Amino acid sequence: MPVRSNASSSLGPDWVLGVDGRRHRRAARVIILDAAGRALLVRGHDADQPERSWWFTVGGGIEPGESEAAAAVREAREEAGLRLTEDDLEGPVLTRAGIFHFFAETCHQDEVFFVARVTDHEPTDAGWTAQERHVLDEMRWMSVAELRDQRVEIFPTVLPDVVEALRAGWDGVVRHLGTEHDDD
Repeated sequence: MPVRSNASSSLGPDWVLGVDGRRHRRAARVIILDAAGRALLVRGHDADQPERSWWFTVGGGIEPGESEAAAAVREAREEAGLRLTEDDLEGPVLTRAGIFHFFAETCHQDEVFFVARVTDHEPTDAGWTAQERHVLDEMRWMSVAELRDQRVEIFPTVLPDVVEALRAGWDGVVRHLGTEHDDD
């Protein structure tokens, strides 16, 4: 269970110190699919490990009093310039806990994923914060084949399989991926 801490962190105020000593937050993510079945992903890196980068879905921390779906809609607007409503979301379609290193800290993020389907969208980084501009590198639409061929890490690691399964539609089952650790 996370506890509030006055200890300073480069991660931001939504990351609270947990009883296990790790920074923790809840996050909402969106698997955005276009009409061709491609997923919109963001590539980022750690300022403390600039040589390492990874692809991930649009999303971020859930603010106090915000629902998971509302956070997903807000994050899609802020990170990709996509204006959605909660009714545009399918899911949640999957959950996972990610444990990873970022800004020289070990972090624990509990994530819930939704799907949004769009016919035409040109992503924009206009809503990125100064901190995001420091660690986010690009956004790109990727097919399942491109996801499978990536030499850069992808999180969650099963994302190519998830996108492939979701292209034809969601079956209504929430998949729980458990805990995924980065390899560092």
